Amino acid sequence: MSATLVQGAYIVAGLLFILALAGLSRHETARSGNRYGIAGMALALVATVLAATAGEDGSGGLGFLLIVAAMGIGAVIGLDRARKVEMTGMPELIALLHSFVGLAAVLVGWNSSYEQTPYPTIHDIEVFVGVFIGAVTFTGSIVAFLKLSARIPSRPLMLPYRNWLNVGALALFFVLTAVYLAVPESSVFVRHLLLGVVTILALALGWHLVASIGGGDMPVVVSMLNSYSGWAAAAAGFLLSNDLLIITGALVGSSGAYLSYIMCRAMNRSFISVIAGGFGVEGGTAAADADYGDHREITATGVAELLAGASSVLITPGYGMAVAQAQYPVASLTSTLRERGVDVRFGIHPVAGRLPGHMNVLLAEAKVPYDIVLEMDEVNDDLADTDVVLVIGANDTVNPSAAEDPSSPIAGMPVLRVWEANDVIVFKRSMATGYAGVQNPLFFRENTQMLFGDAKERVEDILKAL
Repeated sequence: MSATLVQGAYIVAGLLFILALAGLSRHETARSGNRYGIAGMALALVATVLAATAGEDGSGGLGFLLIVAAMGIGAVIGLDRARKVEMTGMPELIALLHSFVGLAAVLVGWNSSYEQTPYPTIHDIEVFVGVFIGAVTFTGSIVAFLKLSARIPSRPLMLPYRNWLNVGALALFFVLTAVYLAVPESSVFVRHLLLGVVTILALALGWHLVASIGGGDMPVVVSMLNSYSGWAAAAAGFLLSNDLLIITGALVGSSGAYLSYIMCRAMNRSFISVIAGGFGVEGGTAAADADYGDHREITATGVAELLAGASSVLITPGYGMAVAQAQYPVASLTSTLRERGVDVRFGIHPVAGRLPGHMNVLLAEAKVPYDIVLEMDEVNDDLADTDVVLVIGANDTVNPSAAEDPSSPIAGMPVLRVWEANDVIVFKRSMATGYAGVQNPLFFRENTQMLFGDAKERVEDILKAL
């Protein structure tokens, strides 16, 4: 396959990726957007394999065999994980996949450091920056995976002078880059020693950046790491002189950064602070042992009676709904209430779940109408006029402490003001704290009642009672 045809295929694939992003921006066009992305990636893979077959890159048949072998191994692993992963496991799986992109960028950078090019200074910068971004992405994604899968605590790591550690690491990176550029190409050992030092530095920085971010901000971290992986891929594209990899990496990097920015604004968080591992943000010290009084419990039959007499109902789902896989009975409950003339809507917090759009995907999967699934800002002002709010598996996103307690670790984070409704029913397995590790005073309010147990089973009980 000629180089011209390969570049043409890459351009078409890049356009398909842009169409994919446009389609994924809306619920109604998400499926077609996904198809555009699949088509673009398939075209890119075919063009790359055919180029290797023709020996355009100098590898000939050997390159073709190596690519096919790698694709075969990856396909087996990918299909196996795709069959086994639950929707609740998607956030940590995505974080793990980001780590692979970072590791690939590191390996490409090291391999490219042995190459001779007509523009050594530019090439050296590409190598150093590519390895640095890739290593930060690799360990940062690993820490995110461990936090999201509950293998390590979700609370932020608060090392002494942690902000200065991050700034110092960045400053040292720039110094090492200048030294690397000054060392002549003949000093191979010194150059590789510097590259090894910056690799270790970046690995440590990536680990510390994400470890310093608390559980409440982890959805932002996932989108931020998505951006990092895109820039890592773009860096690898420059090193490999692959235009499609540059385009794809830039698309992923910029869209991930923009998504992170939107989510930070929704959470009243500083975009720069989150990217810098919580730079300048000091966690609060709200007491977990504060006496909020006693909570009240209710039965499924009692909830059914409340819903039967309500004219407006708001459902605020969270990660607990995903764990219980309660989206299908929730959709059935919604249909039943709407048939009885009840105004049912959903209020989705920007960081509900552990992945941007997590709840929207689950509800779309259960065929909940798009027009009743609303964002936090669209429903908050109406909560005071709402009869019943069903909080299904949500915790931190409905915590009054964020709005009322300046000492809380989540102080300042906009939340769904569900406590303003006439009655609030909270579906939970226990009185345990949420992912951020903060007690929720909502559970002890006079207009709040707790419905304990598996969310799916309790919703099904309510349906039977109705």
